[in-house]
Amino acid sequence: MTKQEFTQQLSNSLAGLNEEDIRKSIDYYSEMIEDRMEDGMTEEDAVAAVGSIEDIRSQILSEVPMTRIVKEKITPKRDFRAGEIVLLVLGAPIWLPLVLTVIILALTLFLVFWVIIMSLYVVDLSVFISGFASIAGAFFASSGFMSAVFFIGAGLFLLGLSVLLFFGFNQVSGGMLYLSRQMGLGIKKAFVGGR
Repeated sequence: MTKQEFTQQLSNSLAGLNEEDIRKSIDYYSEMIEDRMEDGMTEEDAVAAVGSIEDIRSQILSEVPMTRIVKEKITPKRDFRAGEIVLLVLGAPIWLPLVLTVIILALTLFLVFWVIIMSLYVVDLSVFISGFASIAGAFFASSGFMSAVFFIGAGLFLLGLSVLLFFGFNQVSGGMLYLSRQMGLGIKKAFVGGR
């Protein structure tokens, strides 16, 4: 693939972004290709070394804020006509609740996502505190030596469990954050469109 074909395909894949973002991306990757060609690569090899269009598109979309993408999509490219304004006003009882429902649903899912992550660490903290409480309880146990040994053993078990849970919950949280980034990228791709 030549540099011109690459830049054209990249431009087509970013069609939903504003012109300035597309131009900056095209300039950046064109310069990257030219630098590789100056280092002795052929044009086709330089283009291939940059990466696939889909990977580059995903990288660019992950860096562009969602607000800028939405603003570009909803900003009209021309002024509204009188008939369109009338339809928007008359259709508001239908489209406005739907838009608000989607926004509230997205915010609720976002909140639930963070509450799940936070609750994992609250569980871990409670297990950790229970371990210390059990060890401290061993010194105040009036039931005898065996009760004190049981409380110390249970406390050490809970402290060890809290360490294991912490690392496990870090993995789960990392996976959930990765999933949320992928979902955000998918939403951006749906908004941007392109090929």
